[in-house]
Amino acid sequence: MNNEKVLNIFRKANALLAGHFLLTSGKHSAIYLEKFAVLQDPKSTEKLCKQIAKHFKAKKVDVVLGAAIGGIILAYETAKQLGVRGIFMEREEGKLKLRRGFDIKEGERVLLVEDIVTTGGSVMELIEELKANYKCEIVGTGLLINRSGKDIDFGAGETYALARIDVTTYEEKDCPECKAGVPITKRGSKRIK
Repeated sequence: MNNEKVLNIFRKANALLAGHFLLTSGKHSAIYLEKFAVLQDPKSTEKLCKQIAKHFKAKKVDVVLGAAIGGIILAYETAKQLGVRGIFMEREEGKLKLRRGFDIKEGERVLLVEDIVTTGGSVMELIEELKANYKCEIVGTGLLINRSGKDIDFGAGETYALARIDVTTYEEKDCPECKAGVPITKRGSKRIK
């Protein structure tokens, strides 16, 4: 599956939006990827996660880990494709933690999954938590879309993105849409920094 085929899945689901958006990072953008418009469709989700699983199959993954909320769906489906456990971290007192009886045993090989990466903050939080509290091996990170505008290396195994879209983001003071008076839209569920 190439870059254009992945982006077409987002286009077909009306998940590749144009406008003036406030991102979770606090930055502004003229493009927004509404991942849940894609992840609500089991067939599209299976297709995408199958590609991530295929890429990492030789790494002999023991567990797939995502961050709540989108990462729950991706971890489950990617794990299903690999025939392993799929778990997730969620926020507890502002920090990503394993809860609900989830555990990662010493020596287990962990594949991280993430939907859309702009800054990579959630992935870095997962990695920091794993390194601080678990004696596991991180084999890599599978992403649906890298929208950071650059190659990403999280310093923990291989980073693999199904697609890349280069989207300029702006601080509010530098945003051309703000300067033009275009109303801003905040999508998603996280609190803005």
